[in-house]
Amino acid sequence: MAYGRFVQEYRKGSVNGASPVQLIIMLYDGALKNMEAGKHAILQKNLQGQNQSLQKAQKIVMELMSCLDMKAGEDVAKNLLALYTYVLNQLIQANVHDDIAPVDRSMKVFSDLRESWVQVESTQRGLQSEKLAS
Repeated sequence: MAYGRFVQEYRKGSVNGASPVQLIIMLYDGALKNMEAGKHAILQKNLQGQNQSLQKAQKIVMELMSCLDMKAGEDVAKNLLALYTYVLNQLIQANVHDDIAPVDRSMKVFSDLRESWVQVESTQRGLQSEKLAS
């Protein structure tokens, strides 16, 4: 039981010390993990597990949607909103119809988006390193 508390504190510290981009990547990771679990549950015909996992993924997608700054983000925010809306609808369809194909499509979109955010983070780290070196 004490071990679980240490893990929870470590996770809290990871979140508290993360940059905004790292937090976004963590959300993508959580969504992808739950999509994979939902897909697995569909294949196992575990309706309860399917519903729980896909709803968790949907909540993460909605959280990402709510964080978009439509004024400052302009076209990028609009495009992300369209992609998030698509993924959300796909996850709902997967859950309603017990179908893995929409989950696969959602995972592809989120994997690609996650990779883009990883590249943004890498670029930011490089710029910060240059700034510190000068």
